[in-house]
Amino acid sequence: MIGEQKAKIIMTSSPLSLFPLNQNESCAKPQLVGIAKLASQGESLREGHDVEYFTLKSRSLLSRVVSKRGVPFTWAINPYRGCEFGCKYCYARYTHEFMEMRDGVAFEQKIFVKQHAAELLRQELRQVKEGESIAIGTATDPYQPAERRYETTRGILEEMARHRGLEIGMITKSDMIVRDIEVLREVGKHNRLFVHITITTLDVKLARLLEPRAPRPDLRLEAVRKLHEAGVNVGVNCCAVIPGITDSPKDLDKVVRAAAEAGARRIFSNPLFLKPCSAAVFMPFLEKEFPHLVAQYKQRYGDKAFLGPAYGKRLGKVLTGLRQKYGMGERKGPGTVKMEASREAGAQMKMF
Repeated sequence: MIGEQKAKIIMTSSPLSLFPLNQNESCAKPQLVGIAKLASQGESLREGHDVEYFTLKSRSLLSRVVSKRGVPFTWAINPYRGCEFGCKYCYARYTHEFMEMRDGVAFEQKIFVKQHAAELLRQELRQVKEGESIAIGTATDPYQPAERRYETTRGILEEMARHRGLEIGMITKSDMIVRDIEVLREVGKHNRLFVHITITTLDVKLARLLEPRAPRPDLRLEAVRKLHEAGVNVGVNCCAVIPGITDSPKDLDKVVRAAAEAGARRIFSNPLFLKPCSAAVFMPFLEKEFPHLVAQYKQRYGDKAFLGPAYGKRLGKVLTGLRQKYGMGERKGPGTVKMEASREAGAQMKMF
C-alpha cells in the first residue's frame, strides 16, 4: 500500500448483530470519513463517454511509500485518482476502494482531479530529505485525458522546476508528455529526472484490447524519440508482461529493439500480478478474448496475486540478453545508441 490508509466506516447500528433483526428493519447509513468523505463531496466537472470527472479536495499530495515490496522510491505523487485508459491488467484499481468504490470499473469511469496540487507540493517538498526519491504516476497516469484540460501534472512539474537536488521519476502511457518537454528540461537542469514510457507490445490491435483508451504504441515510441532528442533522460517500462499474451521472446525482442532505436536509455519489466480487484476485471476479459489461457491462469495464480519465482527468473534472463543485444545503456557518444548485430534473442521459450 503506498501512502494510504483505508477509509473507516462508522456503523451506528447495534454492535450485537451484523444483520437487521427483521426484514422491516433498515440498516443504518454508514458515516464516511477521510478520503471516502472527501470523494463523496466532489463536484462533478464533466460527464461523457461513460467517464465522469470530479474535484477532490486534497490535504496532501506527497505520499510516503509504506510498501514492503522494495520499490525504489520514497515518495509518490498521483495527480489524479483513477485512470481513464482502462488497462485490463491495472493493479491500481484498489485505490478507489479507499473511497468505498468497490466496483473495479469505477476506477476508469470516475476520475478525481486533485485541487491545488502545486500549492500543496510547495509546502510539502521540505519533507523530502537528501537521497529520497519521488515517483509520479504510481497509481494513475499523470497524462491521461483529464490532464489536457486540468493540467494538474504540468503544475506539479512547474513547481519542481523551482527546486534543486530532487530525484524524480515519472511514468506514463501517453504521448501527451511531449507537450511538457520544455518544463521537463527545466526540471532536469537542477534535479535528477528519469522519465519512463510504458510500452507492453508493438501490436496495435493487441494493445487496443489490453489498454483500450491509451495512445497507440507507435505514438508512445515517437514520444520516447522526441524526449531523447530534447535531452530528457528517458527509458521504457515494459510492464506488465502478460503471460501467454505478450511474453514471447520474439515479441519482447521487438519492444526492446524499438525502444533502443528510439533512444531509450534503459528498459525494465515485471510479470503481471493480479490483486483481487484487478483479477475481477482481468479474468472476465481473459475468458472473452483468450479463453484457451483461462485454465492455466487459474492453476498458476489460484488464490495468489503473484506467479512463482521461476517465471520471473526466465523473464529476467530474456530481458538481460535483449539489453545486451541492443546495447541498452551503452553509448558511443551523445545521442547514439550502440546497436549490436541483429541476432535471435536466444532459444524460443515457452515462458508460461
